[in-house]
Amino acid sequence: MARNVEVKARVREVDAFRRRAEALTETPVENLDQHDTFFVVPRGRLKLRVLAPDACELIYYERPDDSSAKVSEYALVWSTDPETFLSMLTAVLEVRGVVVKRRFLYRIGRTRIHLDEVEGLGTFMELEVVLEEGESTEEGAATADRLLESLGIENADRVSGAYIDLLETGSR
Repeated sequence: MARNVEVKARVREVDAFRRRAEALTETPVENLDQHDTFFVVPRGRLKLRVLAPDACELIYYERPDDSSAKVSEYALVWSTDPETFLSMLTAVLEVRGVVVKRRFLYRIGRTRIHLDEVEGLGTFMELEVVLEEGESTEEGAATADRLLESLGIENADRVSGAYIDLLETGSR
């Protein structure tokens, strides 16, 4: 499976965050509307992310639920048929819940920075440092920590778990 180092945090000053992220990236921000259906699975998380009527990705991932920079192992499959994927998955798996968000994607080298407006939760950022083959988690975490500082994210704003967990617990 592929690996990255991830950090998720609340964003209190959205305009300041946008300015900092735009100053770090050399590419235009991408706007993405995402509809994630999570399924009950014995370990990790499985979600179907619908990006458009003809675009989706099935994503399986495992990562610790804590607020530190942590490694996430993941696998994904692309499809042009979200309706069939959703129908098949709901026929055999229980739906855990749905997360709807507007994502603003900033790319900084091998790192993806997401500014997420999540329905029912508020505004968050998610940082993903893609690890190279053989690269240590510590190296990815150091990159993440440097970027978090540049983005003005404080340790107190970090959150653990996934958006689906926050929705289930009513954390805001």
